[in-house]
Amino acid sequence: MFAYLVRRLFLMLVTLFGISIVIFFLLRIVPGNIVDILFAAAGYVDPADKAELEKQLGIDQPLVMQYLHWIGGFLRGDFGYSYVSEKPALQEILPRIPITARLAGLALLFSASIGIPLGVISAVKQGTRLDYALRIVSLSGLSLPSFWLGLLILTAAVAMFGQIPIFNPNPKTWLEAFATYAVPAAAVGFRSAALTMRITRSSMLEVLRQDYIRTARAKGASEAAVNYHHALKNAILPVITVIGIEAAFLIGGLIVTETVFNIPGVARFLVEAIRWRDYPIVQNLVMFIAVVVVFANFTVDMLYAVFDPRIRYTD
Repeated sequence: MFAYLVRRLFLMLVTLFGISIVIFFLLRIVPGNIVDILFAAAGYVDPADKAELEKQLGIDQPLVMQYLHWIGGFLRGDFGYSYVSEKPALQEILPRIPITARLAGLALLFSASIGIPLGVISAVKQGTRLDYALRIVSLSGLSLPSFWLGLLILTAAVAMFGQIPIFNPNPKTWLEAFATYAVPAAAVGFRSAALTMRITRSSMLEVLRQDYIRTARAKGASEAAVNYHHALKNAILPVITVIGIEAAFLIGGLIVTETVFNIPGVARFLVEAIRWRDYPIVQNLVMFIAVVVVFANFTVDMLYAVFDPRIRYTD
């Protein structure tokens, strides 16, 4: 087990190193930089002033030197300064992480708490009207864009209450926090719940056809015990995989939701930083998202052994 963890840790570090290279050089491939944008907005270009500003920002150096300077600072905990606000990049990023984390966590909770039970019910009631209704709901969740659903919710709020829900970045109580994040989390979690429900249903249908399920019924086990103790326990691995992928996706995939609901989170800030070619912000934010994705995949692999005793990670 120890050797496996060491190998996984090494592979995670190699993956993050490769991602850092891709991030850095893809940003430089995009035409224009922060200096070009500033001078274009000002309406004039003075070559001497432009060269001086590029020198101050360090973007006049060779790309390899720029990369080594950034990655060296990143490993030391020095994330640089924002080109736009001139504040430390970490100071700009840290306040936005809890906002996106709460939104993603609540959306994931909504997805799992709704998707798994409905998926089990749909599988157990296969071929009934309830099954068809749940399949229509899941298909609708996968088909409806989250931004359209968010706009629909805002329109309904205006029609019913006469105003758009205002985001409160500093809720004082758990109830205020839940009220603040519940609507956008439901809007983005509806698609994840639909996907979780379909995966749960298909996995459950496969398990319910196995011989040990018929044996459990023949021994007199109740339907609840058969469905939730025997069947769901063996059908949960694909569901865990999907939930892990969704958890990683939600951290960086909330761009539209945060924009529609005017939430100052990580994803929305990333789009703004890309528009301004704010390299320190973009590079550090994408690396943060990459770390979350890598550790989410690692956590999913570890959960396999917890939920399925047959799986053992050995040398």
